[in-house]
Amino acid sequence: MTAPYASPQDVSPTLSADQLKRLAQYGERRSVGAGDVLFRAGDTDLDLIVIESGEVEIVQVATVDSTEERVRLYGPGHFTGELNLLTGQTLYLTARVLQPGILHHISPPRFRRLMADEPDLSDLLLRAFVARRASLREGVGARSIEIIGPAFSAESLALRTYAARQQLAHLWFDSDSVAGQALLGVTRLQPGDLPAVILPDAVLRNATPGELAEHLGLSYRNTPGGRVDLAVVGAGPAGLAAAMYGASEGLETVLLDAVGTGGQAASSSRIENYLGFPSGLSGGELTARAMVQAEKFGAKLYSPCRVQGVDTLGGQLRVQLDDGTVIQSRAVIIASGARYRSLPLPRWSHFEGAGIYYAATEIEARACGQNATTVIGGANSSGQAALFLASRGARVTVVVRRPDIESTMSAYLVDRLRAHPNVEIRTSSQVTALAGEASLSGITLTDTVTGETEQRECSGLFCFIGADPATQWLDARRGQLLTDRVLLDADGFVLTDSDLPAAELPEEWTVLGRAPLPFETSIPGVFAAGDVRHGSMKRVAAAVGEGASAVRSVHAALGPRA
Repeated sequence: MTAPYASPQDVSPTLSADQLKRLAQYGERRSVGAGDVLFRAGDTDLDLIVIESGEVEIVQVATVDSTEERVRLYGPGHFTGELNLLTGQTLYLTARVLQPGILHHISPPRFRRLMADEPDLSDLLLRAFVARRASLREGVGARSIEIIGPAFSAESLALRTYAARQQLAHLWFDSDSVAGQALLGVTRLQPGDLPAVILPDAVLRNATPGELAEHLGLSYRNTPGGRVDLAVVGAGPAGLAAAMYGASEGLETVLLDAVGTGGQAASSSRIENYLGFPSGLSGGELTARAMVQAEKFGAKLYSPCRVQGVDTLGGQLRVQLDDGTVIQSRAVIIASGARYRSLPLPRWSHFEGAGIYYAATEIEARACGQNATTVIGGANSSGQAALFLASRGARVTVVVRRPDIESTMSAYLVDRLRAHPNVEIRTSSQVTALAGEASLSGITLTDTVTGETEQRECSGLFCFIGADPATQWLDARRGQLLTDRVLLDADGFVLTDSDLPAAELPEEWTVLGRAPLPFETSIPGVFAAGDVRHGSMKRVAAAVGEGASAVRSVHAALGPRA
């Protein structure tokens, strides 16, 4: 994340006497001696530690050769911790006392209270946590994660995308590069082990985002009693907004996403029409900020965490995960968004992640370099992707099936595309064939008017041809699954409130004596927001508004207890 959070002066702020005194009121005062260990790599629970006197060093011990590297040195008026205080990520650093002194340990429950009750201290802490994570991600200090694998590999891309979206401090190594070969030699990893993740305490072979999340403590953990007030399915803008507003308004909230935080918005290289950001920002940056904001208020984010269904056995809402875990929740918000469409071409799936992409972020841009690339689609997302790639030196062809591009793309983007020397617009055209061995190297373009074909070089094909609602999990047919009765429209989008056909509503509504609330589905207590909902605007700002508004209806449905 960039300004205002990652400025260097925010990394190690010195507390004033008044700030230290106020923070100390939330903690337990302890005397420590030189050599005392405050926490170790692998610990799962972490206190916020405020230093009244003495000196504490933060170190990382390398997995491969056990060498020790100092990451930070804190003295009087400083405090330890970074974003793992909010996320619950397993620690990969060790804290050791260098000079004896007095520390104040603030436990996780009291830390949550502090963040809610002391806005100025909360802001100071949050800025420091985000700045520290940013400095780690930018290479200033130790890294917790090293990912190594083939550059053109869907599995490698999945790991890199997950690490980026979760703001994990990590390094990427192409296994074919000089540095990658050296790392393979040191770790004794074989080509069949890739992609692999090297952690301070383990090496994960043939790693997946799910295995990485499990090892880092970011997979779902049951709350006391296994019951929450609100479960949000999907961590795009709608889900993030719902989680943030739900948690900030006192609901015990969990946010579950099958892939990674941010949804489709995180794949946008530039958003320039989001209110309050006149200079624009990337979708990844916007959703990263939203994630921190939701966690600040106590929302628990778990990803990847795939929801398999929801049922009402025993009269309670129960969210079922694919590993068999059941979460009891008083309300559910479906914000699972939409899934990218692909072209029905031979070997399409073979090239996914190895030349075919559904996002244009820094990761994909680096893979393509200054080579020839193609962007398919005429919506704003296509224009933003094309301009981003062209700004990185790539030669970009925008392919649109329609005879014009102005009818589907904002005028300001069209003007920029036409003015950019690295961009060519091909209307009345479509991609009809793919070429390449391990990775994509070429495509065939066909003129839909004349039928003429042309073979072109292409190292990156970016597909932005729309999406279908991610409601496949709502089609499950298992026993008394609630999802059998969540009504969808003909295209698979979730019907809510006034769009629900009264004749098809279940009998529960007669017992309740009320009509569905705004954003409520055919099942009482289950709501939908964002791109997955019938009639939604398919815009980031609209999705955020729907997520926030759905929480208001949740409060109305739950009554005074919420």
